[in-house]
Parts: sequence; C-alpha cells; structure tokens
Amino acid sequence: MSRDQRRAVDEKLRQAPQGSEPLSVEQMRTGFAAMMSEFPVPAEPRQTPATLAGRPAVLVEPPGDPRPGTILYFHGGSFSLGSPHTAMALTANLVLRTGIRALSLDYRLAPEHPFPAGIEDCLAAYRSLLEDADPSSIVFAGDSAGGGLSVTTTLAARDAGLPMPAGIVAFSPGLDHTRTGASMETKEGIDPFFTRESIGRTGELYLAGADPAQPLLAPAVHADLTGFPPILLQVGGNEVLLDDSVRLAKRARDADVDVILDFTADVPHVFQTFTDALDEAGQALDRAALFIQQRLA
Repeated sequence: MSRDQRRAVDEKLRQAPQGSEPLSVEQMRTGFAAMMSEFPVPAEPRQTPATLAGRPAVLVEPPGDPRPGTILYFHGGSFSLGSPHTAMALTANLVLRTGIRALSLDYRLAPEHPFPAGIEDCLAAYRSLLEDADPSSIVFAGDSAGGGLSVTTTLAARDAGLPMPAGIVAFSPGLDHTRTGASMETKEGIDPFFTRESIGRTGELYLAGADPAQPLLAPAVHADLTGFPPILLQVGGNEVLLDDSVRLAKRARDADVDVILDFTADVPHVFQTFTDALDEAGQALDRAALFIQQRLA
C-alpha cells in the first residue's frame, strides 16, 4: 500500500483554493475542464471526432489493430459539467490496456437539459450501436455521474426491451440523488472533493424538481437489477459516495447478478485518474481492463 502517495494526493487536493461564494455553472465548467486537463492522457490511443445518435462523441482507438468490441463511455461531472475530453485520461487508459476501441459520448448536460435528457442520449447511443453490433460486444463504462449513467442507461435499456450489454464498469458512480447513504455523513470532511451539501447543489440542477426517490435517480435505493449483466464497481475509501456503490452491490447480489465491489482504502473520488501520483490508480485500471476483456472474450 502506497500510504505516502495516498497522503500526498490528499494533501494536494486540500490545498485547492475554496471560494466563499457559489460559482455559476459556466465557472464550474471552466474550472472542472482546467482541473481534468492536468491528468496525464496516454499518447498512444488515437482520438477522432465522431457522432453517435446525433450527439457529438470521440472515437478512441488503440495503436495497431483493435480487438473486437466497443466500450461505450460516459464521462463524469455531476450531470452538469464535463465532456469526453475531461474524461480522456480514463477512456484512453482503458483503450490502451484492453486494446478495445471506445466511443465517449457528449450527452446533454443540466441545467439546460435536466433529467432524463442525459439518460435518453445514452440510451439512444446504445440503440445506435446495436444497429451494427451484437450487445455481447458492448460494455458500458463511466466515472462519477457517468458511472451512474452506466447503470441507469442499463435500467432504461432493459425496461425498453433492449438486450443487455456485456458488462458495466463504474468508477466512483453517483447512484443516489436522495443522498441517504451513511457515507454522506461518515465521510464528511474526509472526502476532499464533496460534501452532502455540495452534491445537493449540483444535484438540484439535474433534478429540476423531479422526485429523486425513483430507480433512474436513485438506483442504489430503488432499482430492481434483475437481468443485469455483470457489474464492476470501483470506489475509494475517502468518498461521500462510497455507500452508493456498497448499496448497489447489495441490490445486484439480491437480484442474483454477478458483481464485484472493488474497494480501495484511503483514496479519493475517481482515484483512477491519478496514474502519475498513485500506484493504486494504474492497478485499478488494470483490474477494470481485465474485467472488460473477460466480458468481451
């Protein structure tokens, strides 16, 4: 365990300046893009602008001939920030480690496009892929809000009568807009990124008045996962969102769904991006890559 690395990452995150006034959405988007641009992106994968179900996307391909299959990637950003480019460190690493291409979707964001617009875009992207590909050749993956979308898009696909993808990979997913997990309290002050209050502020942009107590907004609390494909949940010990993954894993178990709850202690939200500073980041990505390869074998 790289305790010194974990401590250094935590100290660096806590040195970030904290403003006294809430930021506008545009300020948050600019700041988020700047922060994510600091994470190293492997140079080997090729990035090409693409379109998927009428939405912009980025096709990320490995060097050489790709292995069969597609990773449909959903970026993070509290459902209101980010783009395929802000998640490129994760997407490119998965492509490089698996040898499988990825399509990262630029789904619509709140508050301009609140719930369920993002899910609708992700579901439309999956429908588009199914026109030319077998569902057994597609894996959903995402981080944070995008990790939540990997689960809720699967719910929407199942309820629409579509076949299930081969698997789901979710890095630190947001899975409960009711914010009722115990870690919302127990990890307060330990999480260097979020508090229950801050997640509530951005969550309101996405909810736009919708009742959060429903499967597509709180799958960790309300979703029936019957018929789901295998799930890999990776989460860190220093996250207020920890119990989102813990509770979804239990719901998967209760629905007789294959699930891996991959917990790493004393690391922050979406720690897999810290490949330049944290040994556990690369190790977690290796495990995620193995899961994807096994699903698409």
